[in-house]
Amino acid sequence: MMKSVGYAAQNATTPLAPFSFERRDPGPNDVVVEIQYCGVCHSDLHQARKEWGNSLYPMVPGHEIVGKVTRVGGAVKKFKAGDLAGVGVMVDSCRTCPSCKAGEEQYCDQGMVGTYNARDHKGELTFGGYSNNIVVGERYVHTISPKLNPAAVAPLLCAGITTYSPLRHWKAGKGKKVGIIGLGGLGHMGLKFAHSFGAHVVQFTTSLSKKEDALRLGADEVVLSSDAAAMQKHANSMDFILDTAAAPHDLNAYLALLKRDGAMALVGLPEVPPTVITGALAFRRRSLSGSIIGGMPETQEMLDYCGEHNIVADIEMIPIQKINEAYTRMAKNDVKYRFVIDMASLQK
Repeated sequence: MMKSVGYAAQNATTPLAPFSFERRDPGPNDVVVEIQYCGVCHSDLHQARKEWGNSLYPMVPGHEIVGKVTRVGGAVKKFKAGDLAGVGVMVDSCRTCPSCKAGEEQYCDQGMVGTYNARDHKGELTFGGYSNNIVVGERYVHTISPKLNPAAVAPLLCAGITTYSPLRHWKAGKGKKVGIIGLGGLGHMGLKFAHSFGAHVVQFTTSLSKKEDALRLGADEVVLSSDAAAMQKHANSMDFILDTAAAPHDLNAYLALLKRDGAMALVGLPEVPPTVITGALAFRRRSLSGSIIGGMPETQEMLDYCGEHNIVADIEMIPIQKINEAYTRMAKNDVKYRFVIDMASLQK
């Protein structure tokens, strides 16, 4: 077994604290990554505090992982020691169901194996990226362009692919009018991608204090969602809306902005289930759907695209010793736009 150290939550109420544990010895198809950077996702906070009700302890969060390969199994072909590599939200799946065979492992019929807060196929608890190393099967490890800042790449492994996948699926691009709801860790990546794809991008926000930043990140227009007149100007005009907001909000106000056959996809996870006026969908054949991350091929596609177009997350770097402070700030939306842990601080 491999000795590992990290920060863990022991239950839903205690702060994250130093934690020693063991990882499996690498097999012939495994890659060992020395973790250099790990993004802090809002889902880390939800799960550490058992806000989704499915938490397993002790929990080492973190699923936006970038680091250097230190060892590879004899059957590994894509990686060698010294390579830069990334690990995202999942570390395994059944590999045999239609979704897995289609490269859509995030929708595995048996359920994907999460990078943390999950059990692998042997029943062992998985531990995430708030740690010094990780052992992952080659299929679930990604190559990363050396041209990019590796710390700012880390959030691409969740926030990046979570927004890239639906924008690609619903063909956001040139000639399309695309709305982005929310300008946080997810929203700012959705805005960057939609702009890069060539769409006319409208950023919806609850605060005009974010207008300047939204324009900097690529918005063509910024609309205050509480301004009924400003919203009405976009009625029946949007091809696609990506909803990244995690706070409860009225979906119907945005559904009214979709043109005939327009679609809105939800990637945020509000605690309160929404109420949808079915007529808002039926009378213009609009669609309301959802999306989670992406499969292994699409995640690599996204990372390659980011390397070619110099796209990374806007981040604030922190040492691991400030993770509990970061959680408090994240709960107040006090971050632009993603915390990333410098894992070198773990050695201190």
